Amino acid sequence: MSEAIVASQAPGTDLASVPGASGARQFWRRLRTQRAALVAAGVVALLVLLALAAPLLTAIEGQDPTTYHPSLIDSARGGVPVGSFGGVSGDHWLGVEPQTGRDLFARLVYGARVSLGVALGATVVQVLVGVVVGVAAALGNRWIDQLLSRITDIFVAMPLMIMSLALLAIVPSSFPRPLLVALVIGLIAWGNTAKIVRAQTLTLKGLDYVSAARLSGWNTWRIARRELLPGLAAPVITYAALLVPMNISAEAALSFLGVGVKPPTPSWGQMLTAANVWYQAAPQYLLLPAGALLVTVLALTVLGDGVRTALDPRAASRLRVGTGRKREAKADADSKKAAADAYSERAATDVDSKKGAADASAKKAAADASVNADASANKEAKA
Repeated sequence: MSEAIVASQAPGTDLASVPGASGARQFWRRLRTQRAALVAAGVVALLVLLALAAPLLTAIEGQDPTTYHPSLIDSARGGVPVGSFGGVSGDHWLGVEPQTGRDLFARLVYGARVSLGVALGATVVQVLVGVVVGVAAALGNRWIDQLLSRITDIFVAMPLMIMSLALLAIVPSSFPRPLLVALVIGLIAWGNTAKIVRAQTLTLKGLDYVSAARLSGWNTWRIARRELLPGLAAPVITYAALLVPMNISAEAALSFLGVGVKPPTPSWGQMLTAANVWYQAAPQYLLLPAGALLVTVLALTVLGDGVRTALDPRAASRLRVGTGRKREAKADADSKKAAADAYSERAATDVDSKKGAADASAKKAAADASVNADASANKEAKA
């Protein structure tokens, strides 16, 4: 079966939701019309570039994220950085940490690598496990579907934070912590992805082109790979885009609770943990990682919504609220009022034209009656 058939028959999808050159062009065309999504994409790209270029940027600054600078700390004041704005200078662009004197800029950009890497890794694990379980449940027999659905329900009901705390606490510290956090988040929080994939697969497998493939003798794996996965691309990509900011928040929460990324590895959540007692003496130590986390989560959320709207143009964006919606409502009201005024004017014109026609008919009838009366009078006079 061709991809065009898949695109035309899959519900909720079109050429823009199926991988391919034409679909990709339509997707980018729709995405470019959303300014908020484009701005969010630029912010995300900048953050990723900063994370990838962390070694180069810190080399330009001449610092690294682990070196202590005790001379930049005022021990008499409890370890507060020396200088204004937390020790900001040409050598330390964003200042230094209290008590340790480590460079904040270096730790912030290296922390972006950890936070974004953990979030993306957890998202990949969630999507892979969710797609496999969801497709297997939808294509299996009744017993397999029931078994996998009940397992999925158990994982959906699991509290992510509590289970992650338990698992991360018992794993040896020799295991790479960022990789462990990504695996734990991904292997616990895949339930919702599996539910979405199962529901969409059940819808797709009842379509004519899937039935035709089954009657042609294709096995289940080939049907899933050639017929179902293209139709699943749009909902899976959309949900994955929204999972990334959720996983960033989960990693930050775990690191804040002390079971995530361990020092001296920098992480935004771990930096927040160390900064929770310095919000008065050195507020930049708290505000910088918190601001970076806020901007990243907000940008990824807006971008995810834009991707969802671009892949499914029939769905209204959840971000079109406030003044934009008021403007649309006012524009609709104005258009309706203009249409009503035009209709009233046209009706009035029709009434005037009908009245004029009636007056003309009456005048003509009066003239004809007068002519007839004169003709009768002349006949009588002649007689």
